[in-house]
Amino acid sequence: MSATSQAAQRFIDRVHSREVVLGIVGLGYVGIPLALASLRRGIRVVGFDIDQPRVDQINAGKETIKHIPMELIVEGLKTGRFEATTDFDRLAEPDALLICVPTPLSRHREPDLSFVRQTTEAIARRLRPGQLIVLESTTYPGTTDELMRPILETATGLKSGQDFFLAYSPEREDPGNGEFGTSDIPKVVGGDGPDALAMADALYAALVVKTVPVSSTATAEAVKLTENIFRAVNIALVNELKQVYAAMGIDIWEVIDAAKTKPFGYMPFYPGPGLGGHCIPIDPFYLTWKAREFDVTTRFIELAGQINTDMPYRVVERLAELVDTQLGRGFSGARILVLGIAYKKNIEDMRESPALKLIELIETRGASAAYHDPHIPEIRPTRKHGGLTARKSQALSAETLAAFDAVLIATDHDDVDYGLVARHAKLVVDTRNACARHGLAAKTIFKA
Repeated sequence: MSATSQAAQRFIDRVHSREVVLGIVGLGYVGIPLALASLRRGIRVVGFDIDQPRVDQINAGKETIKHIPMELIVEGLKTGRFEATTDFDRLAEPDALLICVPTPLSRHREPDLSFVRQTTEAIARRLRPGQLIVLESTTYPGTTDELMRPILETATGLKSGQDFFLAYSPEREDPGNGEFGTSDIPKVVGGDGPDALAMADALYAALVVKTVPVSSTATAEAVKLTENIFRAVNIALVNELKQVYAAMGIDIWEVIDAAKTKPFGYMPFYPGPGLGGHCIPIDPFYLTWKAREFDVTTRFIELAGQINTDMPYRVVERLAELVDTQLGRGFSGARILVLGIAYKKNIEDMRESPALKLIELIETRGASAAYHDPHIPEIRPTRKHGGLTARKSQALSAETLAAFDAVLIATDHDDVDYGLVARHAKLVVDTRNACARHGLAAKTIFKA
């Protein structure tokens, strides 16, 4: 057995004996669930984050993300099996480092890998022989091999696959999903060489129900993009069908409900006011950007992106039309209550939420906008919508509803009294079919 294989086997043995120490860089919607999965399997975790208040909150055992329980974190803090830190000098301590940092788009819709680059550089300054480094952040095929490996090798003189080990395993988190948690979702794993693959596969096999090894890190990176491009394209399709069927007087929601009774050859996707979250609005553009390097045009993906990006504009156009035709007043000066500011129901995550764009478009047209969201009491700072920061959620009451000219349902949280909305709002414009799903029908309710 070669020296490299011996190093890999030592790591695998430490995983099996639960002696391995896991470092997670980025304690957000991906990092915290990974930490919980690891603690649940008896693996010690050191969490790294640059946000000192967040680290302090976690180390105090306080909730940082509403839908994620903190009991295991609290127990880990007490037993010494878990701790969070901003001290990146400790990156040499763990046997494996999982990178779970944001990969947003730049202002020009190009990949912004600054967080991945900075994290990799921080690791390179402390990298020790035998460590496994795994990127989980969504990115274009080639990032692990073309960006991370040169940084790690050049800074240290160590060689990937020989002195340290590099892998990619895309996160598959679905915030708020009560059926599938981190440990219930199969994990795709690609390694830079056979030993890196074996090590990463062993680590994730200890955490999740099943691993899916693939031939390379680039393949694993492509898997993640394919999953979310598939969703983006199909959502664009139903968003376009909604416009076509609405012109024909056909309800797209009724069509989808009937179509999904077919037990094969069809998968339901649903229209909405635009795409939100960290994945679907962003991931397709990572591939379109990378494809240009190979002189390939991704026309289908770009068209889907155009349709989805256009949805908030179509929704506000429909809203303005209904304010005019149903209330007999101009849109300028109208008061609009946006119901739901999170990008999906039942969570407090507002990353890339179309509701933020809707508010801006409403106010650009001369109306005023407020919002109600039971999960988001105040709008936090965002990269794109800084002008909305610190706005506060309005209480939902008969008096509040009566004071607005229209209610625009942008996010269909379950814990909203839609009956109250239907009874007291002058006009309801529903982008999520929420009212119909709650059995509400009234002359003041319209779909958009």
